[in-house]
Amino acid sequence: MSVGHYENFPVGSLALPRKMRAAVHAIYRFARYADDVADEGDARAEDRLAELARLDDDLRRIAAGERPQIELMAPLAEAIQAHRLPLQPFHDLLSAFGQDVEKTRYQSFGELVDYCRRSANPVGRLMLALHGVDDARSLAQSDGICTALQLINFWQDVAVDWRKGRVYLPQEDLARFGVSEGQIDAGLADARWRALMLSQVERARKMLQAGAPLAKQLGGRFGFELRLIILGGDRILSKLHASGGDVFKQRPKLSAWDWIYMIGRACLAR
Repeated sequence: MSVGHYENFPVGSLALPRKMRAAVHAIYRFARYADDVADEGDARAEDRLAELARLDDDLRRIAAGERPQIELMAPLAEAIQAHRLPLQPFHDLLSAFGQDVEKTRYQSFGELVDYCRRSANPVGRLMLALHGVDDARSLAQSDGICTALQLINFWQDVAVDWRKGRVYLPQEDLARFGVSEGQIDAGLADARWRALMLSQVERARKMLQAGAPLAKQLGGRFGFELRLIILGGDRILSKLHASGGDVFKQRPKLSAWDWIYMIGRACLAR
């Protein structure tokens, strides 16, 4: 699901200004809860969609100045009001989570990017809104970073998602490289799989690099936090490349040494 259960989400860390941490926590709790509704447990699809609809109804109540009915939405309402946050990103997230309940395959890369537009990009846009940034260039760079992070999570979680019945690798790419879903099931990382995964790694890397200048433009604590997130994504891409995309033996993840490296790089880039 979205950005690895938001493992790259700046969850109100000390790197963020204190006045924004409560709002970031409220956004995170909303996104995490909605993600879990769509993705966790053994609830029926209709029950998952009904709960997502309840969240969407509460967003409409907030827009109308009414009190939300779901408890976790109260702090979100306060954050929206205090920081004048746009509501569309929240609706987009719910749209993506609802799609995850019903859709398990993506025919083309464009179709997958459209999903990322709603499942990942809203998080970045909300963070920019918290910092009063709304120019077109910054929004486009943020979208590039968030889509790249979502793709990175998909590539590192191919085996995890397969066990959930989902394949995010575009079907047209599987066919182009001669890789079948049976190969995913068997965990066979042969030359065809390597070529497929390296092509996906390169796609994500280009998106991440295109958006990376945003971190330096923003500066301050937010810029530092964003640099850490970008460096984290880049490190995972490097691990994926080094393994030839073999995520079946071991899911690539950040180590303590990676964090030391990333923090040093983020500080030097200030």
